[in-house]
Amino acid sequence: MKYFLGTVLIIFMFSCSNDGAIRNPYLQELGFRFDMNLNLPLYSGLTNLGSVVYIDNAGIGNRGVYVIKSGFDQLRAFEASCPNHIPNECSTMTLEGQNVTCSCEDYEYSLFTGQLLNRPDDGNRYYDMLEYRATQSGNVVIISN
Repeated sequence: MKYFLGTVLIIFMFSCSNDGAIRNPYLQELGFRFDMNLNLPLYSGLTNLGSVVYIDNAGIGNRGVYVIKSGFDQLRAFEASCPNHIPNECSTMTLEGQNVTCSCEDYEYSLFTGQLLNRPDDGNRYYDMLEYRATQSGNVVIISN
């Protein structure tokens, strides 16, 4: 009986799995909440499809957050620090239309999907942008992690 219980315990220990998500080792996943009122001129552009706003307030992400209106009723928010190296003086990405570019290595990312567009084919692991939760209630958008 004790061998049976020991075997069952071992099976349970090794059968546990994660959700398949691979955490980015370069970016801290900081807890924050930021409310945006779309009636304010600073954020009013987010009422148009493809419009992007950069939020660089202290305590919002690692290096700020890019928010894009990616669909009729959908907003997406992404970390502004390049996900493929430790944050430093060149890692805050710059906006170019609906894409952002990291000046450290010229990596380019889509704000519609968060994907690295010019992923090197060298066998190394590269990360897409870190996405934050964006929920809209009326004219208020809550960005949080």
